[in-house]
Amino acid sequence: MFQIKHRCLFLLPVFICLGSHALSQALSMKKEYAATLLQLSGTLLALQTDEKEPANCGALVCKSCHVLHTRAAEAVYPFAVSYMITGEQRYLKAARNAASWLISQQQPDGSWKETPEEWTGTTTDQLLMLLLAYDAISGELTEHEKTSWNTAMVKAADYLYKVMKPEFASINYVATTTVTLAKAHRLTGTERYLTRARELARRTVSKMDEKGFINGEGGRGVGAKLGIDLGYEMEMSLWGLGLYAKTTGDTLVSNRVRDALKTHLSFIYPDGSMDNSWGIRSNKWTMYGGATSDGCQALFALYADEDQRYASASYKNLLFLRSNILPGGLVGYGPHHARVFETQPCIYPTFTKAKNLAMAYQFEKKDVRPYQPLPTEQWGWIRHFDNLDVVQVRTKNFMATVTGYRYKDQKAGSKSKYMFRPNGGTLSYLWVEGHGALQVSSVTEYSRPEPMSFPEAPGVKCLSPQIAYRDSLGYFTNLFESDARLATATLDNGSFRVQAHGELKNRDWINGGVAYALTYTFADDFVEKKVVLTYHDAFPTVVITEPFVMQPGMKVSLINDRIVTLQGGKKHFVFTTMEGDARIITGRDADHYWTPYPAIRAFPVEIEIAPPKKGFTQTVTYRIALK
Repeated sequence: MFQIKHRCLFLLPVFICLGSHALSQALSMKKEYAATLLQLSGTLLALQTDEKEPANCGALVCKSCHVLHTRAAEAVYPFAVSYMITGEQRYLKAARNAASWLISQQQPDGSWKETPEEWTGTTTDQLLMLLLAYDAISGELTEHEKTSWNTAMVKAADYLYKVMKPEFASINYVATTTVTLAKAHRLTGTERYLTRARELARRTVSKMDEKGFINGEGGRGVGAKLGIDLGYEMEMSLWGLGLYAKTTGDTLVSNRVRDALKTHLSFIYPDGSMDNSWGIRSNKWTMYGGATSDGCQALFALYADEDQRYASASYKNLLFLRSNILPGGLVGYGPHHARVFETQPCIYPTFTKAKNLAMAYQFEKKDVRPYQPLPTEQWGWIRHFDNLDVVQVRTKNFMATVTGYRYKDQKAGSKSKYMFRPNGGTLSYLWVEGHGALQVSSVTEYSRPEPMSFPEAPGVKCLSPQIAYRDSLGYFTNLFESDARLATATLDNGSFRVQAHGELKNRDWINGGVAYALTYTFADDFVEKKVVLTYHDAFPTVVITEPFVMQPGMKVSLINDRIVTLQGGKKHFVFTTMEGDARIITGRDADHYWTPYPAIRAFPVEIEIAPPKKGFTQTVTYRIALK
């Protein structure tokens, strides 16, 4: 399934400075959106079937899944906008063929299945792209095509009117449907569409907490879903609500989106990567966004006039996305896709990001915008999102996310795909100035809840730093601790402290008999961790695992029983145990430390801690420092 390969680097514009330094020129946003949109549209066009296959003419072939994904026909809108940009007839033909094939796949009730699945909630995505494409190219369609498009769009709108609500779907579908029905109202004049759009918009914003995060992406409770996912909010829900609000003039919803966006901006890291390391759907986190969600450029472009930093965030994330485009033009699953996979990725990330960029191109009102540094480019701060139990820290050289997000899928328990995200106060993302990602998180146990979205990855190991042990009763780790207590402090010397307390638990959230206190110290040149273990009902050997992202050229070396060096990348690091009776192990099962989402290869450094010979506690302190 995987092998090591050389990675082709995507060249950034020459006016970009390394690290988080400000850009020295203004941003040509429409030009930048168009450039990547046309690149992705060209890739998709090459995958589209033609008249030689009449039954499937217009469908897009996925060479990874060997399926004609009906959602891929959402490329009708990227094709339409590409035609508007270039005037090239091939894009117009591609849009018309994609629409024709999609219409042929419509179910009698007006829905579209998300082939090969039976799920029909994506009807809102498919209909919205048809509506937007119709606005763009209806003047180029024949009367027969116009009739066919309009009949299909009305049938789909009627279906959404009947079924779409939080009890039916995850909240991103509900949010998208607000603008889908609003656009359907503008096309048809059908008042019930507008009424339902407003109802759904109000229900959606009612699920926002005080910081603007939306509950509704996880497992279902007694009715609607709960749980917050940063990625789906930035790449789906918020732009859906925002475009609805701008379409209808709903100032209440627009104001709620504005307030939410101010908070969400903090999750764009200095290099443009999106921090969804902690969200409940982080099992699809690619670092540039999500594998099957659309993208953040549409959202930032929609509100670009209100804060200059939005264009900067959009642009930096676009650069990060570009670095994940593989030879051949498809978007991969993460920075190391070509190093861990022999096969090409599914086309989902490519067409979803293309439609996002098509919207961003259309929403952007100005050709040029000034660069304004991101909040995360400023250093010397700590922020505790106490509504989430998520902490962000930024020092001169490090940025980190520590997660203790407390959401529980109480109904599904360990059967839930949302309960294997990192937790328990782990460091879910560690980024270094001038280097990039040093540590990232992945699911605690890999599974394939959606077989077509999750590739086969036998034997992969979790990349999240963790404290764990395994005995006859099972596997216990802080990553399964959803009740950890987090606290933060700014120290007199300007460094920052984050503390997490909890129990090592199994996948059913049952205590194993060992408690932990984890204290981080974040300084300009190092990150220190102090782990205090309390053995109260069990006395196992505990292992702390610290996987490090293997950037190109990096090498990990065990120097002695307390020191490990990480050299050969853009920065050099020293890993040192400073306190405690423990044994360092490097590279155990190293070949298994990779993951599909995000597509990353890592290398493990472990600290093995024997149970206490006297008393009931063990303490280990270690440091990751710039050399």
